[in-house]
Amino acid sequence: MKAKSRSLAPLVLFTTALTLVVVILGAYTRLADAGLGCPDWPGCYGHLGVPKTAEDVVAANARFPERPVEAPKAWTEMVHRYFAGTLGLLIFAIAVISWRRRQDTGQAVALPTAIAALVVFQALLGMWTVTLQLKPVVVMAHLLGGFTTLALLWWLFLRTSAMGTRLAAGFREVPETMTPRLIAVVSLVVLYAQIALGGWTSANYAALACTDFPTCQSVWWPAMDFEEGFVLWRGLGVNYEFGVLDSAARTAIHMAHRLGALVTAGWLLFVSIYFMKGAGGPAARRVAGALAVLLIVQLGLGITNIVAALPLAIAVAHNAVGALLLLSIVTLNHVLHPRSTAVSPVTEGAT
Repeated sequence: MKAKSRSLAPLVLFTTALTLVVVILGAYTRLADAGLGCPDWPGCYGHLGVPKTAEDVVAANARFPERPVEAPKAWTEMVHRYFAGTLGLLIFAIAVISWRRRQDTGQAVALPTAIAALVVFQALLGMWTVTLQLKPVVVMAHLLGGFTTLALLWWLFLRTSAMGTRLAAGFREVPETMTPRLIAVVSLVVLYAQIALGGWTSANYAALACTDFPTCQSVWWPAMDFEEGFVLWRGLGVNYEFGVLDSAARTAIHMAHRLGALVTAGWLLFVSIYFMKGAGGPAARRVAGALAVLLIVQLGLGITNIVAALPLAIAVAHNAVGALLLLSIVTLNHVLHPRSTAVSPVTEGAT
């Protein structure tokens, strides 16, 4: 008799956790100004690791005179690349195994394949981040790609695991004009828009354009240049490290992110209350409770970033909690879209 296949769910869960680590490492690399710690790609000054010996450092400095070796920044960048490379291999493994088991009942194939394709594009964005010298639109796209990879892997885990099946149990549709499912989908769109604004703020070094709260530069509506602040493409050959925009343009970006945070917080607060009142069933209520807690933490981190002048640990935590908020919204969508036939994990063995 044919042996049953071991469930892919543990591997998918581990890969999802590693993706979260990679997202956090990416945020740390960006916020520590280490995005160009290695001026070439995929190596570092022509090496698989950071040049160590005096001779290698001299040779690296001669090859890249415009960017002498800074070992701490170079290692920060390379550690991020090592983790991202490992993640890519795991995602390809999931896709290959899924294709090999495509005849199995309930085996997902399209989603693992799409995630693998996204990882290839992410690798290209990582290369362009370096070769195009931190071009903001590329940096923002790379950030969004990382968050999307995380969200899709978590969705894959929820849809193909016993845990996901149990979590979605007890769904209850509410016959209202604005259905719970529509609210959950809109929440995903709203949060993604805010993540994109956060990425644009970081990529343009606009986080410190305002250092007071709730005002900005001691006024409620400072001088801003939105037209200049949201130019997506400025041509090639520009080094964007530490930003190229003037104060008014950076202030416009910062204020857009701040206003976006106000809208996002208001919407997610409504969503939390709506589902905690019972819409969608007990599972949706629990997810909404977690969403409310994460939202409060995220708002506190955002305000602290402003008034404390962007402490590295707080800024990285702000990115991490943003990722957890995204996972909570993905979980809410899963809970509200129960599968008609659950995929139960099977154990390896002969029948």
